[in-house]
Amino acid sequence: MRRPRTPGTTGGRAPLALAVPALLAVVFLALPVVGILVRTEWNELGTHLTDPAVIEALELSLLVSFAALGLSLVFGVPLAWVLARVPFRGKTLVRCLVLLPMVLPPTVGGVALLLGFGRRGLLGPWLEGAFGITLPFHTAGAIVAAAFVAMPFLVISLEGALGGLRPGYEETAASLGASPVRVFRTVTLPMVAPGLIAGAALTWARALGEFGATITFAGNLPGATQTLPLQVYLLLQEDPEAATSVSLLLLAIAMAVLIALRGRWAGGLTAPGAADRRDGPGRPAPGEPASGAPGSEGRVPAWPTPGEPASGAPGSEGRVPA
Repeated sequence: MRRPRTPGTTGGRAPLALAVPALLAVVFLALPVVGILVRTEWNELGTHLTDPAVIEALELSLLVSFAALGLSLVFGVPLAWVLARVPFRGKTLVRCLVLLPMVLPPTVGGVALLLGFGRRGLLGPWLEGAFGITLPFHTAGAIVAAAFVAMPFLVISLEGALGGLRPGYEETAASLGASPVRVFRTVTLPMVAPGLIAGAALTWARALGEFGATITFAGNLPGATQTLPLQVYLLLQEDPEAATSVSLLLLAIAMAVLIALRGRWAGGLTAPGAADRRDGPGRPAPGEPASGAPGSEGRVPAWPTPGEPASGAPGSEGRVPA
């Protein structure tokens, strides 16, 4: 039996009008990467990467990126759960604030951090007077800047995973007397672990490569705030070959993260509310036979279409479940 063709497909062959722009887009995205590979001085790569300044910047970058990841997990995971599960007024505004660092120019983000947490900012004087914490031009400032731009990747990835999670197991655990925190810790988190790991990996990679907000808010101080991307910026002026080698290192780390994820994170970045439109409890997944079709023995009948009376309701006589 021939499988029906999905509307809009061409049997695996792309139309020329779409294939050519797609190929040009791939070339456009790949050419800068190829440029780094071609221009790298491979015989000097070890020398460049073992330079004391580069090693110091790498160690600081790892410290900043992992600390930013920790902040993102502490604050981003609860925020993702609230956005996915709790209805409240102003949720659209909160979600916009979460996504804002992703579309905001990094230098503008740095200026905003200065005005919020700087010595003359809204919270900076209180932090310095009460706790002696000064964020600008300190390592802590670099961590805050990296967390500011990277946390949205964790929140939107985890929110999508939570939105697509069927709540039946959580409801069962709650009916057995488990507290909401225990349900979240023992049921919800294990079920969304792939989305959480993917979001955490993207968050870490984004924090590792942060440049604009860091240099604006925390400065470019060797040993304190000069991370690897800032080191590349300096090397471009003094030693372009070394800058290319360090850029290759950052490129390799980013590619390793994406290859390790193998596109898993894309499944978590669903639009808010998409879980309500896709496969719900008992609804057959795309490509699966519906209830009553051959091979559907034992399946739960699909939910009725919105606006249709359910099976057994008044007016549903003779109606086949959707």
